[in-house]
Amino acid sequence: MSKQPNALTPEQSPQHRFGYTLRELRTVRGLSLRGLADKAFMSHSKLQKWENGDRAPRDRAEVELIDSLLRAGGILVDQWERIGTAVPASTRVSVSAPHVSEASIGLAIAASQQAASDQEGIFVPAHLRDGSVVFVALDRRAMLRGGMGLGAAAALGAGTPAIAASNTLPGPPRPARSAAAYSGTPVEHFQRVRRLLIDNDNLLGPGRAIAATREYIEDIKRLRQDAKGTDRHALMELQTQYAEFASWLYQDLGDFDSAQFWLDRAFQWSHTVGDGDLTSYVMARKAQLAGETRDLVDVVDLAEAAQRMARPRSRLAAVARTYESYGHALRGESTDSERAIDDVRNALDRVSGDTTPWGVWLNEQYVEVHRAHGLEALGKHAEAAAVFTSAIKALPDGYHRDRGVYMARAAVAHAGAGAPDQAAAVGLQALTIASDTGSGRIVRELARLDKALVPWQRQPEVAEFRAHFDGTLAHES
Repeated sequence: MSKQPNALTPEQSPQHRFGYTLRELRTVRGLSLRGLADKAFMSHSKLQKWENGDRAPRDRAEVELIDSLLRAGGILVDQWERIGTAVPASTRVSVSAPHVSEASIGLAIAASQQAASDQEGIFVPAHLRDGSVVFVALDRRAMLRGGMGLGAAAALGAGTPAIAASNTLPGPPRPARSAAAYSGTPVEHFQRVRRLLIDNDNLLGPGRAIAATREYIEDIKRLRQDAKGTDRHALMELQTQYAEFASWLYQDLGDFDSAQFWLDRAFQWSHTVGDGDLTSYVMARKAQLAGETRDLVDVVDLAEAAQRMARPRSRLAAVARTYESYGHALRGESTDSERAIDDVRNALDRVSGDTTPWGVWLNEQYVEVHRAHGLEALGKHAEAAAVFTSAIKALPDGYHRDRGVYMARAAVAHAGAGAPDQAAAVGLQALTIASDTGSGRIVRELARLDKALVPWQRQPEVAEFRAHFDGTLAHES
């Protein structure tokens, strides 16, 4: 049997592995070579030489741009660094998404193809043989047949076997929705349900809420078929809100492709609603997601676009400015980042009386957490750890998952500051919350921590954390 063009073989060089990975990811995204070149404002011939392994990229910024356009999560950057053409470490911009090896490319692509699909799969973190961590899509029923341990399954959000299996087995068709079935109006009912889902998400994590949220979106769409006038408009607005919440759930789960899918839906539907505040909020969320994925190209531009769309001096403008601050930090722009976060801190009193329901969580603690996140990205680890610790203490009760995210980020900052014992102790606390909630955001931060603690791996506290973390992950066979 003849070998496919550009097929990867073990004897090929890192340069050819990079080209193979680039071609596979481009194909998965449905882009032609010229289409990708147009998006990147690069020459078609240059990309073709990269894919064929004829030439290695020389510019890290170009690799990061292509990685971002293909939503590769650092895969291409990791491959490029192995070629040996990387610039000196002092000039690099950090891409801290969990790195993966060529052995994990197929798994990563499977996860991408699973995005925005039905509930047949589950998106989980997996430990590869080379020690890296990557999020992959697994068939839930195959996973259960394979006998994954209950502790690992719970940590990954799979639930008990009985519950997990019941979520995927076919059942009788759902009855048609009737507006007369509700004690109040359908809109009031689904508004109450959404508030409960939001509260439960922070306590229990995203896995348990995703299926219900998607079902409610379909229910609302069915009700819209017979609704008229203001009722139809109100249902469309509610459908948009549920889509944004679905995006958030997938984002917290660690499935960024599905998060982007539902955020795009929410943005489209918000224009149908005609609510300027809602559209501005969804645009700000796009900036937040870009920051979460370390998208150095789009994060600041999206945040600035959200500010232009928001009412001047409004809370939503301040929310978008918060995400802009982190974007500048990711790009190493310390002065711009600090100026932006100072603007938000100074605006808190002014925007507290804003009547919009969006961004009501913007308070001093939220801003401080984002300031710490930016400081850590800028390499100011000790200062970031101190701010994280203070903000965590000030969190109200009930913010269980958020506390875990902030603890994980604080642990990374402690490691960066050269305090491995403290980093491991805080990391173990965050790992408990990750097991409670199945939050992929916590796991991603802990994967960074696991890598950062390698120099101290023989210390007992560090070894304990790394062993427990490894025990919560699926493993490459």
